[in-house]
Amino acid sequence: MSAAFFQHLQEQLQGIHDAGLYKSERIIVGTQDATVRLADGREVINLCANNYLGLANHPAVVEAAASALRTHGYGMGSVRFICGTQDLHKQLEARLSAFLGTEDTILYAAAFDANAGLFEPLLAEQDAVISDELNHASIIDGIRLCKARRYRYRHDDMEDLERCLARARADGARFGLVFTDGVFSMDGTVARLERMRALCDAYGALLGIDECHATGVLGARGRGTHEHGGLFGQVDIITGTLGKALGGASGGFTSGRREVIELLRQRSRPYLFSNTVAPSIVAGSIAALDLLEASTGLRDRLERNTRWFRRAIAEAGFDIRPGEHPIVPILVQEAGLAQSLSARLLELGVYAVGFFHPVVPRGQARIRVQMSAAHDIHHLQAAVDAFVRAGHELGLLP
Repeated sequence: MSAAFFQHLQEQLQGIHDAGLYKSERIIVGTQDATVRLADGREVINLCANNYLGLANHPAVVEAAASALRTHGYGMGSVRFICGTQDLHKQLEARLSAFLGTEDTILYAAAFDANAGLFEPLLAEQDAVISDELNHASIIDGIRLCKARRYRYRHDDMEDLERCLARARADGARFGLVFTDGVFSMDGTVARLERMRALCDAYGALLGIDECHATGVLGARGRGTHEHGGLFGQVDIITGTLGKALGGASGGFTSGRREVIELLRQRSRPYLFSNTVAPSIVAGSIAALDLLEASTGLRDRLERNTRWFRRAIAEAGFDIRPGEHPIVPILVQEAGLAQSLSARLLELGVYAVGFFHPVVPRGQARIRVQMSAAHDIHHLQAAVDAFVRAGHELGLLP
């Protein structure tokens, strides 16, 4: 039986290879930055990291992390309610609450855990959760773990969202929670929170957002989608990550009303049964917040880079998703073509990864590039030049 099982796995892997869907990991040596060094010694322009503000190797963040290693150790050794919690963790939770305009915050080992542990403690059989069809996998998995009735609306379709809200009310739902990505990671689409807030208020529902690709990026002060949409302090539940704009390491959080956070501390399984974020990462994240609150310079630079690249790559003739977010999807449709374009770009000195099914729907393969405040214009110009050359060679451009 075991031999048959492993043969079955080999056949599945071969099928993934044959379909052009196999994902390979490239080895880099050194830090995340505007450029990265590959294991073979080549230095390439980095267009595929979530290092939006360039803080992954910022001296102040690195020094804060190193100092915490000396003062607070390497790890906690257990979960917080058993072994105790460190002052650094409480400091970061308070800082995030102030930054996001909420009452309290709870830290998780990963943002995936924040979403996975959110819905089951808060919602029961008589409640309803209403989700955008393109929400992140962690949101989908978290919803699956709860017993609430599930409703799914067409992506960014406010009429269909209202249909779901009306259906939940007609079905007798006690409480309703509408949950969406603030920024959708594959397209860079920004949720229309103003309209969503109005619908939630009309139907007596709560509103929650995942801010992994928005915290530090959107809004005049980088506070996120709710600041960007003029709703700062008006979103009920916010989940997010420390692993993207806030230093790019690991860790996640949920932020909101004090009652929500307190119940999560009592019943959220990823919090109760997993070690928390390492002290060094907590300290580095506090330093990242210090930098964000001291100046909007990095966020403003990211915005300028995004505008420049979006305009340049569109004028070159590529099909991109419109928008204003530093996620810039360059559509090529077929998985094999996305793989070929990514490989050729690497040969030309640009590290950009192809995305295809099951990460995106079939026939919507793309190269997803991401801007960073670490990039200079010469990096972006060289990247556009490489895209144009590869595009001509592969028949994407005339």
